[in-house]
Amino acid sequence: MSVFTPSRRWQPAFYPFKKERFGRRFLAKTELFLKGPLFGCRMYGNCLLQETAFICPMECPKGMRNGHCGGITPSKNCYIDESRKCIWYCIYKWSEKMGREEMLLEVLPPLDWEKVGTETWSDVVRQIRKAGTTKFIKDIFSKDKLKKSKTWDSVFKTIRQPDWWQGDSDHHAPGYQRSVSEFEKRLRSGEFVIATEVTPPLSANTEKLSKDIESVKPYVTAINYTDSSYARPRMSSIVCNKVALDHDVEPVLQIAARDTTRIGLQAEIIGVNELGVFNVLCLSGDSARVGPSPRSNMTLLDIDSVQMLWLLRRMRDEGIYLDGRKMKNPPKLFLDAASPPFASDPALQALRDHKKVNAGAHFYRPILSLMFMDLTYGWNNLINGRFSIKYISLLVLLL
Repeated sequence: MSVFTPSRRWQPAFYPFKKERFGRRFLAKTELFLKGPLFGCRMYGNCLLQETAFICPMECPKGMRNGHCGGITPSKNCYIDESRKCIWYCIYKWSEKMGREEMLLEVLPPLDWEKVGTETWSDVVRQIRKAGTTKFIKDIFSKDKLKKSKTWDSVFKTIRQPDWWQGDSDHHAPGYQRSVSEFEKRLRSGEFVIATEVTPPLSANTEKLSKDIESVKPYVTAINYTDSSYARPRMSSIVCNKVALDHDVEPVLQIAARDTTRIGLQAEIIGVNELGVFNVLCLSGDSARVGPSPRSNMTLLDIDSVQMLWLLRRMRDEGIYLDGRKMKNPPKLFLDAASPPFASDPALQALRDHKKVNAGAHFYRPILSLMFMDLTYGWNNLINGRFSIKYISLLVLLL
């Protein structure tokens, strides 16, 4: 067990994919030797310890970088490995004691596998030199909190927020005015909107799916199709969306981070936009732990739901891919998110929901409900960026 980390144990460190120079290998071994026992460090390339109450977030079995997944047992343990505490619950509690909860709102980037397994100390030294070593030391010990914070961020935020990500803790309103879908249009107008969820078929036959769509069509504005819920494969959500469009019903595409890579996500979104699918629900997805055997990888998500929202929002509003390439025709998207209405800790869930709103979520779906309900006051505050943590906590409880 690590000294400062409340987890049962720390997981094995990552290793680089290429051989580093002796100096960097020596630094990496030294960093692991010191930070491993103390903080459970896994050497993933851009350290976030200052922002996560000095607990390594990569101790999370799912590799969640932006908060918990909602899978917490009543005893606050991880549902994938019940022998250990939920690491994000521990991060939140320690942050609360330290008065640093607001720092958890920053949208953190996915792993850069070019840097995974390498040290970060040389990057810190390089940034300190760039800022001016004397100035850095002087400002860090200054009584001026604003100057101290600005100097600190000039070094550490540059490391944890690379140019290709540029994450922050601010709210980002939609970069467009006209609604991209009928579903969004009705929500914006303040209507009481009902949408339902239809489970995709187990086989390649869409006859029953078509009947289900027709049976609910007169009563709903949109239909959401699960993306292999409970980690059990079914017909893909994309195909179900196409069937819905053929029946003149507006679909909601559900994408689970569990089965999605950052490359696949961007490619899928461009493709479904051409089909006429504009509503996208981003989820972390149920772990393979709850699915049937033989189980797939349970250890790491390439990209989590918060990162999905951030990436898709930037694709839509800035017209860029993750690697910075410009696109002539950005996708039109109405981004949705999900929230468990009976979270084990409403305050912790509210923090993560607030983070999703900042990242780009425009509408919330309670996970355990089969209906979408529009709360006009909540929607207007989402659009205007006035969603406080306390209000989201209330909203989660209400749902």
